[in-house]
Amino acid sequence: MKRIFAAVAAALFAVMSFSACAGTANPDGGMARQPSGEGLSGSINISGSSALQPLVQEAADNFKKTNKGVSITVNAGGSGTGLQNVADGTVDIGDSDVFASEKLPDDKASELVDHIVCVVGVAAVANPNIGVTGITKEQLADIFTGKITNWKDVGGKDLQVVLISRPRSSGTRSIFKKYGLDGKDEKIGASLTEDNSGMLKQIIAQTPGSVAYLAFSYLTDDKTMPLMIDGVKPTYDNVYSGKYSIWGYEHMYTKGTPSGSAKSFLEYFSSTEAEKTITDMGYGLSSKMTVKRNAPEK
Repeated sequence: MKRIFAAVAAALFAVMSFSACAGTANPDGGMARQPSGEGLSGSINISGSSALQPLVQEAADNFKKTNKGVSITVNAGGSGTGLQNVADGTVDIGDSDVFASEKLPDDKASELVDHIVCVVGVAAVANPNIGVTGITKEQLADIFTGKITNWKDVGGKDLQVVLISRPRSSGTRSIFKKYGLDGKDEKIGASLTEDNSGMLKQIIAQTPGSVAYLAFSYLTDDKTMPLMIDGVKPTYDNVYSGKYSIWGYEHMYTKGTPSGSAKSFLEYFSSTEAEKTITDMGYGLSSKMTVKRNAPEK
């Protein structure tokens, strides 16, 4: 009887050990983090990048399904705002399209911990009726700096270029300026200004001759037209390979090492469920990048 009891106990232990490990395999053969336990509680306040907001909101909604005691508030406002808020301690997480050192003084940036959750491509986007589907990178810079003011000058219709820009706090603007315009400043005073990506997309769709720039995640229909640059389409395959250069990492910053529900929520982005959400919503996986970028040196 003792031998039978010992055998049964050993079998039960093996089953329990297997169950505890089930579902933890990563596609790359490693151990994936589980989304989190059901005993979590508390609130998480997030602000910042409007380009990242849709993904963070979707992730928050999914996270709360299995963590019903957690309240998550996600606001936009721009990367600069999110970074300033998390540095001041008024939010738990600051979302940003750029490295903190590009928006904050060194002493404040050094207090923040960077959590890169994905990559985002940024496309020059125009009203579909301009008469051209692609331009050169030089023409892109000339359009946004005000040198080219009519679409006929780049092979399009005889139609005035209507620039729609973003405020200086925008991380999307920083990415576009650095990698799309090679550091050149957009023409000020001759353009409309709008930071809400959803509203900006609506303005482009309704305004003849208009052009702006949007994260790939907003390219969901044919009401606006993403422009090819030097014959290269703005797609994640071209971002991954390095053919398309207008992209940046999406960061979620915390002031110091996160703990509690904020820590678990950030860990959720490493789960296989979150990876599917990332790609389904029009963002790129940083693990697929063949080129890397570091914070710029000052």
